[in-house]
Amino acid sequence: MLLTSLAFVAGVIALARRQALAKELATVELLARVDMLCLDKTGTITTGDISFGTAVPLGDNTEADVSAALGAVAANDPNPNPTMEAVGGTFPAPTGWEVAASEPFSSARKWSATEFVRRGTYYFGAPDILFDDDDVDERREAAHEAAQGRRVLLLTHSPEPLNGQRLPAQRNPVALVLLEDTVRPDAPEILRFFAEQGVQLKVISGDNVATVAAVAERAGIPASATSIDARSLPEDNQDGLATVLETTTVFGRVTPHQKRAMVGALQSRGHVVAMTGDGVNDVLALKDSDMGIAMGSGSSASRGVAQLVLLDNRFATLPEVLAQGRKVINNIERVSNLFVSKAAYAVLLTILVGIQRVEFPFLPRQLTLIGTFSIGIPGFFLALAPEVDLVRPGFLRRVLWFSVPAGVAAGSATLAAYEAALNVAHLEVDEARTLATVTLLS
Repeated sequence: MLLTSLAFVAGVIALARRQALAKELATVELLARVDMLCLDKTGTITTGDISFGTAVPLGDNTEADVSAALGAVAANDPNPNPTMEAVGGTFPAPTGWEVAASEPFSSARKWSATEFVRRGTYYFGAPDILFDDDDVDERREAAHEAAQGRRVLLLTHSPEPLNGQRLPAQRNPVALVLLEDTVRPDAPEILRFFAEQGVQLKVISGDNVATVAAVAERAGIPASATSIDARSLPEDNQDGLATVLETTTVFGRVTPHQKRAMVGALQSRGHVVAMTGDGVNDVLALKDSDMGIAMGSGSSASRGVAQLVLLDNRFATLPEVLAQGRKVINNIERVSNLFVSKAAYAVLLTILVGIQRVEFPFLPRQLTLIGTFSIGIPGFFLALAPEVDLVRPGFLRRVLWFSVPAGVAAGSATLAAYEAALNVAHLEVDEARTLATVTLLS
């Protein structure tokens, strides 16, 4: 227990020096066992900084109309998210726009709404949800922009008053808003590292699937990776969901509850799942995953439920976490080989001495000497030795396969030397015990 705890503590300290906060000692080894890494796009693969690209007027709307509407919507959002902050930083708030009612953005329905006095209601959010079926050309243009890796949002207008969380039947597209995500410079290298280590990657996001796929490709996910819109995933069939997850890499338009269901479906197939995220919409999945990884700049809720928090938001810290986990697991296996070998020869000697009815070959002080130089001191250094080999299943089987034969051999050689000293050389018991001690230490 001492050496195991010491190995974990050393790992936690090593991670803390790299600005990675491990909430539990076991966190150190969790990532080393993970075989499925689910990545939220925003704030994980990308930096989380959203820059405004451009606004494309639709229909008969002019640039002045678009600028006024976007400025009013952004200025009157009581809790602006990074997207709305990027829009508000580009378009100034117009005068004379009085708010009658508003509906905040929801990651489940993918839009927000603001009703203005005598100006109708403006809806702002995902194009594939806000477009009418008749907006064929506009849909095609939005899909083209999304395929280029841009985040595409739609501003649409309705003359009807705001009706809670319901979309009105009549909606007129006003403008496409194009935003840019910045891929972390170290993301391609880190994702390639995990792929080489046999960890499967799943990119999960609430954005348009074409945008997510394009960003994933820029981050190093192969262009041939399959992608799917999460709205087409089976809702109440965990086995069917798991089958889709096994063969698909990129998922778009994923709701918070779907992220949680995805984690559960993968776990049902025997996978050890890690989930990264930084927003409130990731909390459910972070909590249910085997290892939740949150960014330091993320929401307090995501940091609260995660087992590991990257305080400096450096995605490049994860390989070090993996290395520390491998070090702990492999070194504890080595230490276990020593201790279980000791238990094996101790049990063997106890049984044989009892059968033969001879004095035990060791005194307590000799056992202390043996334990110190053959178990304690070597175990201390083995527990802290550098080790980055892959973690293989079958820990107990390998330990027993090594320790039992080693313990039997050591115990048999010790008892043979002890019996020879007593019955062949006719030495005193104290001298025979000294010979047994030297034999076992050798």
